[in-house]
Amino acid sequence: MYDTISSLISLLPFSWAQYSFMQNALLAILAVIPLFSLLGAMVVNNQMAFFSDTLGHSALTGIALGVIAGVQTPTWSMLIFAVIIAMVVTFIKERTGSSADTIIGVVSATAVALGIVILSKGGGFARYSRYLVGDLLSISPQEVTALGLVLLAVLVLWYMIFNKLLVLSINPSLAGSRGIKVKLVETCFAISLALVVTFTIQWIGILIINALLILPAAAARNIAAGMRSYHLYAFFITAVCGICGLILSYYWDTATGATIVLLAAISYVITLIIRQPGR
Repeated sequence: MYDTISSLISLLPFSWAQYSFMQNALLAILAVIPLFSLLGAMVVNNQMAFFSDTLGHSALTGIALGVIAGVQTPTWSMLIFAVIIAMVVTFIKERTGSSADTIIGVVSATAVALGIVILSKGGGFARYSRYLVGDLLSISPQEVTALGLVLLAVLVLWYMIFNKLLVLSINPSLAGSRGIKVKLVETCFAISLALVVTFTIQWIGILIINALLILPAAAARNIAAGMRSYHLYAFFITAVCGICGLILSYYWDTATGATIVLLAAISYVITLIIRQPGR
C-alpha cells in the first residue's frame, strides 16, 4: 500500500514529488494532520498548552536517560519518560491541589535542566541538536508506517473517550456526577498526548512541536461557532499549513517544521483579525 501511494504522489506535476524523501515527508504530514488537529483542539479546549510544552521539553531528559542506558536510538527512552512525566503531573495535581501551571512549570524546568546537564557532559550536546529543530525530510518508510499505526491507535482511543473528555473539559464535577471516571480519562488523554508528542518530536523538533500542536487549534477556536466546526477548522488549518509548509520548505531550503509553524502563526493572526467580537 505504501508503494502504491508513493507512486501516486510521484505522478503529481511537481519537481518535488519525484523525490522519495518528499514523498515520505508528505505521507508523514498526512498522518500528523488528524493527530495534531484532534489532540491540539482538546489541548486548547482544556487549557493544557503548558502541559504539552512540558512533554516536549521532557524529551531532552528522555534522550539523556537513553544515553546513560546505552540505547542506540533514544525513541523508546523518550516515550517511557514522557509517559512517566504525564502521570507524575496528573498525580501531583490530583494529590496536592496546587495550581496546574505551577506544577507543570516546576516539572518542565527540572526535566529540561536535568536533560541538558546530562547531555552536555563532556561537550556531547551537539550530537543531539537535531532533536531541537527536527528533520521531517529524514523520515523513513518504516517510520511513516509506524506513524500510521499511532494515528489508528489514537483514533480508536478518541472514539472511546471523546465525549467523556468533552464533558470533563466543560465541568469536572458534572463529569463525576454522570459516572465518568475522571482520573482515568485524564490519564488516558495525558498518556496519548505524551506518546504522540514524543514520537513525532524527532521530525518536528523540541523547540516548535508545541507551537504546531497549539496554533492551528487556537486559530480554529477564533472562528468556530461550535465543537463540530472547531474540529473541522482545526483539521483544515493543520492540513493547509502542513502541506504548504512542506512544499515551501523545499523551495526555500528551510527547516520544514519551522516553516509549517510560521504558516500556523500567520493563520492564527488572520483568524484573530476576522473573528467576531466577543468570541
